[in-house]
Amino acid sequence: MLRFLIQRSLQNVLLLWLVSMIGFAVLYLAPGGPLTQFALVPGMSQEQLLKIAEQMGLNRPIHEQYFEWFTRLLSGDWGRSFRDGQPVLGIIGSHLWATLELMGTSASIAIFVGIWVGVLGAIKRYSLFDYLATVGAMVALSIPTFWFGLVTIYIFSVKLGILPAGNRYTIGDGSFLDHVHHLIAPSLVLGLVTVALWSRYMRSSMLDVINQDYIRTARAKGAPERQVLVRHAMRNALLPMITVAGLQLPTLLSGALVTETIFTWPGMGRLFLDSLSYRDYPVVMGILVLSAVLVLIGNLLADILYAVADPRIRLN
Repeated sequence: MLRFLIQRSLQNVLLLWLVSMIGFAVLYLAPGGPLTQFALVPGMSQEQLLKIAEQMGLNRPIHEQYFEWFTRLLSGDWGRSFRDGQPVLGIIGSHLWATLELMGTSASIAIFVGIWVGVLGAIKRYSLFDYLATVGAMVALSIPTFWFGLVTIYIFSVKLGILPAGNRYTIGDGSFLDHVHHLIAPSLVLGLVTVALWSRYMRSSMLDVINQDYIRTARAKGAPERQVLVRHAMRNALLPMITVAGLQLPTLLSGALVTETIFTWPGMGRLFLDSLSYRDYPVVMGILVLSAVLVLIGNLLADILYAVADPRIRLN
């Protein structure tokens, strides 16, 4: 296990370095640049722009800019925002909890509902419920997140008026119930596609398990059907889902970007789009690096949990 953790950690460091290098190069080569917002200021001359570029270090070669930025990143200095001069870590930290809260809630909903639908679909294979669940999953996978979010706002906020149209809380309220009220719509929208994926994966895994010899042996010994399904079938069918949970983290992060924008949720997704529109590259790079770290940690934890849950697996 220790050898595996060391190898995977070194691989993750290398991968993180490649991600940061590619992201930095893409932003550097993108049309415009951080100086564009200064160029739009009335009366701004070319000499003033060159002076600003020199002060910000933007007139140096790209490799020098990158290595200086990456060195400071490793030391804990993620730079300062081009927009207001605030530390990047502080800006991201003020939005991080909102994103984690939204992702955690939507993931919990998706896992609970997806496992229940998948298990029931496998037990009642080719039944009306199974067909409806399959059709519903295909429809959910086909619906764009932004469209579903807009429809949710139109129906439940504009027409029915039972859910807020956006934001994280009501100004002047801020109570726990008010916060939960605002969390319902975005978490359901973000969890929709994940529910469909979990239900399909769980159904397939469950069908594979219930046809194994040890399930037939348990039934032949007279074990109650509920015990056979819960203790033997579901327990082993959930093992592949640990890996699926790690792979779903990038989907949740990308979906959070769209969902937070539609519902004006003050998380990292909305911050990312706002920073792109202002060409606030230090904040953009900070979010990219943090997202990559979260994905890598999620995949590493999934591998470890898989080995812990199944004693037959040994990570060497």
